[in-house]
Parts: sequence; structure tokens; C-alpha cells
Amino acid sequence: MARQSKYPEEFRSQAAASVLDSGRTIRDVGRELGVNHETLRNRVDRLRQERDGGRPSDLAARA
Repeated sequence: MARQSKYPEEFRSQAAASVLDSGRTIRDVGRELGVNHETLRNRVDRLRQERDGGRPSDLAARA
């Protein structure tokens, strides 16, 4: 069973959108919001994939 997040869905979505829309780094946004950068990176990757219409990113395709 997955652990429940301590952050609401809206907060997580806005944090990921902030990275993609502002051009700031994941570490910078994570530090500002008090969120682990690796956790935020996972969320950013999911949002990026959603925005690309569900296609895997170039990095994932090369792996």
C-alpha cells in the first residue's frame, strides 16, 4: 500500500508547474518550498509527460 502524501494534490501540481513554467531548477523550487528535490523531480517528470500528450520524454526514450 502506498504511503499517503503529506502535501495536498494541488500543492504538488503547483510545485511541478512552477518548475516547468518558470524555468527555475527543481532543486531551487524544492528548497524554496521545503520539498525533497527527488520527490519533486518525479512529479515534474509526470507533469511533463502529461503536457506532452502522454509521450515518454526524450531522456526516458534513450534509457
